[in-house]
Amino acid sequence: MLFLSVFLIAAAALPLAAQQPDAAHPVYGAADVTQPNLPIQKVGPGDLLSLSVYDAPEFTRTARIAEDGTIRLPGLKAPLHVDGLLPSDIEVLLAEALKRAGLYVDPFVTVNVAEYHSRPISVGGAVRTPVIFQAVGKVTLLDALNRAGGLTSDPTSGATASEVIVTRQNGPTGPPSVQRIPVKALMAGTDPELNIELNGGEEIQVPEVAKMVVSGNVTHPGVYPVLDPIETNTVRSAIAQAQGLAQYWASTGYIYRRDEKGAIHEIAIPLRKIMDRKAPDPELQAHDVLYVPDSSGRRITQETVTALMGMGSGLAVAMVYVLR
Repeated sequence: MLFLSVFLIAAAALPLAAQQPDAAHPVYGAADVTQPNLPIQKVGPGDLLSLSVYDAPEFTRTARIAEDGTIRLPGLKAPLHVDGLLPSDIEVLLAEALKRAGLYVDPFVTVNVAEYHSRPISVGGAVRTPVIFQAVGKVTLLDALNRAGGLTSDPTSGATASEVIVTRQNGPTGPPSVQRIPVKALMAGTDPELNIELNGGEEIQVPEVAKMVVSGNVTHPGVYPVLDPIETNTVRSAIAQAQGLAQYWASTGYIYRRDEKGAIHEIAIPLRKIMDRKAPDPELQAHDVLYVPDSSGRRITQETVTALMGMGSGLAVAMVYVLR
């Protein structure tokens, strides 16, 4: 009798146990289908939508948004314009379209985003790994730079770029907006507003370290970085970067500079007076060539100056040594 009682109790408990979800085999219902798999954002061309209409397998599918911002579905004569809408807005739009078409009386529609392709952010220039990625969720400028592996430094001086340039498109016809953000303040976090939020469509460019050439009778002719701040780039500081003047230098030096139209100008400077602090110390600009002649006053040709301005660091260093 005892054995029979235990058996009956166990048999009665079986239906109850069958109703409890097993941890190893969880029970999924229709509600799980509605859970978004990506952050909810407004959609655009190229995004892939996951559509589901309850008890309508022909409408449970994925649909990629076309370039004109629309999706096409079977049974609907006109495409649905979904560009700039949230998934919840598309749910309402699709439900109304199904009712207007007479396909369903009160359809239950869910829309999720399977892939974002309408929010590209490109990061290029002086970064370790140029990259293009989608702005999914909250993305800041520092996030984007980290995705690109951070900034690179000049191999000879260790200097990094002084600014980051962020370009945004203002609609299909409007001119782009350009924002220049100082690197030091951005990295230091002294002004949180510099770490701008990115929404997609931005092009981030980190310029290579600006350089100038110091040639002629200096100890170490070569290509040197334009210092930050820009006001510290003077003839005296450039000569200091080249570790001073060599012997038998002329009293007059020359700065070669290209204007906005591409023409190269020669600017004579009273070098001896500048070094003796008896004349103003002229500022140098990116791509300038500072030439210190020897005591003979020998000049360099415009062809040589053009070559120096257009060369990479290694070749320029080789040429400036030849010009000593």
